Amino acid sequence: MTKKKQKYYVVWEGNTPGIYHSWEACLLQVKAYPNAKYKAYESLAQAEEAYNAPYKFVAKTESKSKEIISKDWREYVPKGSITVDAACSGNPGDMEYRGVDPYSGTEIFHQGPFKSGTNNVGEFLAIVHALALFKRNNMPQAAIFTDSKTAMSWVKRKVANTKLEFNAKNHALQILIHRAEIWLKENSYKKPNTKMGN
Repeated sequence: MTKKKQKYYVVWEGNTPGIYHSWEACLLQVKAYPNAKYKAYESLAQAEEAYNAPYKFVAKTESKSKEIISKDWREYVPKGSITVDAACSGNPGDMEYRGVDPYSGTEIFHQGPFKSGTNNVGEFLAIVHALALFKRNNMPQAAIFTDSKTAMSWVKRKVANTKLEFNAKNHALQILIHRAEIWLKENSYKKPNTKMGN
């Protein structure tokens, strides 16, 4: 069995910033921390150098990134599109969501993990995040790809029809949902040209 290569995790913004020698230790610092900033490095020297410098998000360039859309699909996928997805461990459970460039696989945004969330809530927040990103950056609204019909129906009604019970653990999610609903009601946007999955 191949031994797993040691990685080092820098936390710039989290419960306790620093350098951690395991993903589990890093996760304790960034889990449920709003807009946590962290990254893995291959060596302790790289991690120390990064920790002593200001955090900087560096996206992979399209030429170097693995292209994940086959040539056959490119004619149907406009450049500038965003693929959104959410993941939740349990129902409710730790939830996170992100938006990705479908051509290059480059992560455009990532939020979470949040305590006591659901997958549908994450998908809803991801769609609204993508809509708001287009608007904030004065970009033409391209397609938003999701596999959540439930989240799309919530966006259409401008209300997250979740049965999630809110408490101290997931108060941050309650605030994000409320902000997303207000954003949908107060902003004009095209109905997302969203493609459904399964």
